[in-house]
Amino acid sequence: MTVPPVSLAPPATIAFIGLGMMGRPMAARLAGAGFTLRVFDLSQKAVSDFVGAHPTALATASAKAAAQGADALITMLPDGKAVRQAVLEGRDSAREGLAPGTMVIDMSSSNPVDTQQLARDLAALGGTLLDAPVSGGVKRALDGSLSIMVGGSAADLERARPAFAAMGKTITLCGAAGAGHALKALNNYLSAAGLVAMCEALVVGEAFGLDPGTMVDVFNTSTGKSNATEVKGRQFVVPRNFAAGFTTGLMAKDLGTAAAVAKHLDLNTPGLKLAVSYWADARNRLGPSADHTEIFRYAEMLADEEA
Repeated sequence: MTVPPVSLAPPATIAFIGLGMMGRPMAARLAGAGFTLRVFDLSQKAVSDFVGAHPTALATASAKAAAQGADALITMLPDGKAVRQAVLEGRDSAREGLAPGTMVIDMSSSNPVDTQQLARDLAALGGTLLDAPVSGGVKRALDGSLSIMVGGSAADLERARPAFAAMGKTITLCGAAGAGHALKALNNYLSAAGLVAMCEALVVGEAFGLDPGTMVDVFNTSTGKSNATEVKGRQFVVPRNFAAGFTTGLMAKDLGTAAAVAKHLDLNTPGLKLAVSYWADARNRLGPSADHTEIFRYAEMLADEEA
């Protein structure tokens, strides 16, 4: 029997799985808004550190334990395979603790085709799924101004809106299940391409004798302005601190997801294929944990090689 829908307004109980670089500040925003949190991460240190900072949150030892008594389950994990394991297939998975009708919200960056299958599988069990990936990085996760791209039903979005409002400023219904994840992957394609273009422009300009800070300032008052020039140029690339908080490995993964969607639809996308190759090689040479703004270092490597 399906339980009546519950609006996710404080003090509703949310099971939050995944306390990594993005998940931690997102869960903190929910705790600060008055939600009751049951948290789980494969890293027990991450769990204990979070509960130490947010004593109202309850530490749990498994996805199953986190899900017990929750009005909704949020996942913020590396990819869709990890989400599926946590929700359905892994040992002590959340499905073993979820009440019938409980909403699952996947805020990870997952493959949209896999998300569509997960939605069907949850529906067969009497549950519902929203895919709700985010954009904005750690800075906007900390201040609650993320852009949240939602796939699923409008009614489920309205149920979840109070929780989303605690984490994000812009909440957009993109379409049916998988639409949020598809749009996030495509957004990251644009983001990655813009960052590479800026970095290569800076490498060439510096070689010519131009000041990189001056270049960024001019880009930002000219037609070359982009997210990369506005929020990554002077902040992370020019000072070479490379601390934007998103890894090269994750960017390469998201580009692979965008390419997989195009391939699934039998579409030829040469630019996307080039971006996938570029970032995959950068990941291999810089290391997957390198900040994605270190793509500037990769651009320098390539510039020094024989043309």
